[in-house]
Formats: sequence, C-alpha cells, structure tokens
Amino acid sequence: MNKSLTKKLDQLIERYEELGAILSDSSTIADQKKFRTYSKEYSELELIVSCFKKIGVNSKEVVETEKMLRDPDKEIQELAENEISELKREGEKLKKELEALLLPEDPFDKNNIFLEIRAGTGGDEAAIFAGDLFKMYARFSELKKWRISSLSERPGDHGGFKEIVARIEGKHVYANMKFESGAHRVQRIPQTESQGRVHTSACTVAVLPELEELDEIEIDKSELRVDTFRASGAGGQHVNKTDSAVRLTHLPSGLVVECQDERSQHKNKARALALLQARLMENAKNEQSSERAKERKTLVGSGDRSEKIRTYNFPEGRVTDHRINLTVHRLQQIMAGELDMILNQLITEHQADLLRTLSSGND
Repeated sequence: MNKSLTKKLDQLIERYEELGAILSDSSTIADQKKFRTYSKEYSELELIVSCFKKIGVNSKEVVETEKMLRDPDKEIQELAENEISELKREGEKLKKELEALLLPEDPFDKNNIFLEIRAGTGGDEAAIFAGDLFKMYARFSELKKWRISSLSERPGDHGGFKEIVARIEGKHVYANMKFESGAHRVQRIPQTESQGRVHTSACTVAVLPELEELDEIEIDKSELRVDTFRASGAGGQHVNKTDSAVRLTHLPSGLVVECQDERSQHKNKARALALLQARLMENAKNEQSSERAKERKTLVGSGDRSEKIRTYNFPEGRVTDHRINLTVHRLQQIMAGELDMILNQLITEHQADLLRTLSSGND
C-alpha cells in the first residue's frame, strides 16, 4: 500500500479511536442526535478498521507459515506452500476490500432519482428510440425491484416520446444509474425507411438524484410561478376532469418542470417541487465542478448531456460504451434491461480512477 493510502488509513484509525471515546462520554449519550451521528460514523469506520486488522493477522500467518518451508519433511513443505498460496489469495482479496472501503462515498448513491429522456437529432426515429430507452430502464428497474413512475411525458408523433420524465425509487438507484447521463446514439433502419438505409439518431438522458431534505436547496416561493392544467393520457376519468397537473416555473433560472402522475394537485406540486430542486442542485454541482473538469476528466466522462456516451448498433447487434471503450455483442439482452453487464464495468473503472486519485494524494 502506498504512502498516501497508508497516511489516510492512519488518520481514519485515529478518528475511530477518538469516536470510541466520544461515544462513551455521558454528555454524548445524553444527546441522542449527536449520539446517532457519531454512532453512524463509528460504524462506517469500524468496517475499515476491522478489514485492516484482518490484513495484519493474514500477514502474520504468512510469516509463520513460511517458517514451515524450512522443515526437512517434504510433506510439511508441500502443505506449507499450499497454505501460503491460500493465505496470499485471501490477503489480496482483503486488500481490494480495504481499498474499496477507503474510496470516497458519493453522498447521493443511496438516493432515488429523476430520469429525463429527450429525443434529439433524428426526428420521429429519435422519439421512438427515446421510447425504447425508457422501456429499457423500466425493465432494468423491474429486475432490480425498483418502482418507476412517469411524472410527465410528451409523446412522439409516430410513437415513443419527444420527452419523458420519470421517478425511480428503490435501493441504491443513483449508485447504479448515475453514469447513464449523456447522449445515447442509435444506428438502425427505421420502419419508415423504404430503401433499407441505416439512420443515426440520438437522445439525451439525464439522471438527477432526488434530495432527501427539501431545505438542502432553498427555493423562494415568491420566485415560483405555479400553473395548473388537466392531465393528459392515461390516469382515469378523475384525472381528466380536474386541473390536477402542475407546472412550476422558476423565474430566476427559467427552469420549467411539471408533474401529472398523481391524482392530487397537492401531490403533483410536491413532486414537481422535488424535481425542480434536483435540477437546481444539478446546475449548482455543474458550476462548482466545471473548473475541476477542465483540469482532470474522469474515465467515465463528465456526464455532460452533449457528450456521446453510448452507441446502440442494431444491424450488428452491438452496444459500445465510448467512455471505457467497451463493446458488447448482446444488444437484445441490454434493450431487455440487462444493463449490469455495462454498468458494473463503468462502476469498476470509476472506482479504479478514484483509487488512482486517492493514491496520488489528490483530494
């Protein structure tokens, strides 16, 4: 383990011991809010300390077992060699586990998300592809046992969507979906193409974490314009008879969001406010990270919506993720929601990049 990681580990162990003393203090125990906060931090550090201790035990066992190699009995030597090989494999596994635990955690990884898909270049075919992408994410959500619901949609003239905004709720949704933001390109023969020519169309996907606390991004109610209208599409007779759908306009930024999923105008307004908050936070994050992005672009890309991140080539049955130069010849399975074969590799590459940054001593 290099010096930067060792230094960080020493700091975490020192903090772990400090927290142990704080948690045993009577004043901390009396303040339940403080006690819960410190307990959570202590539990997270305990995983790191425990793993580090296991590595220490493993190293000692290797040293002790190596002494057996000097035994004149060949059988004992052979047993020692086998045991050393097993111990070293276990040690490598523990080191990788420790490295993963040391990686900085994305504070939004456990959050639900807002998924926005918009048709780009390609006209009707782009809208149809937007519909295909939404189906892909819906099937992926089903496989993950997440709940997906459409908040607003603008159907395409010949199928699909010009724009669709959905909410996905479940375990670690943002952690799995955050690398989907960007431009998705499709190459295929449209149904309307009479001469069998392959066309290229594109859609943009944006994945925004839903904030858990509404006060994280304060929105001045005086800077909001609220419009209500009748919901369109599916939803039953009740939806179409009342002005339950809500459109919010944030006057300072010009951002407009709407929600017509719920039957209650109050619920639609609350959901639209959460979506607006997520977009404002995303804008703030982009502004803060723009300078760092110029200095060092991460392996998985910046997530900028204009960036081409993936191509779906139907004639050749392949999907290529351009950020990690990965090509998978299983297009049908991926369109059926089996996205893990790509997402797992994106996550692995991202973690490797974070580890390189951590090892170099950069924050």
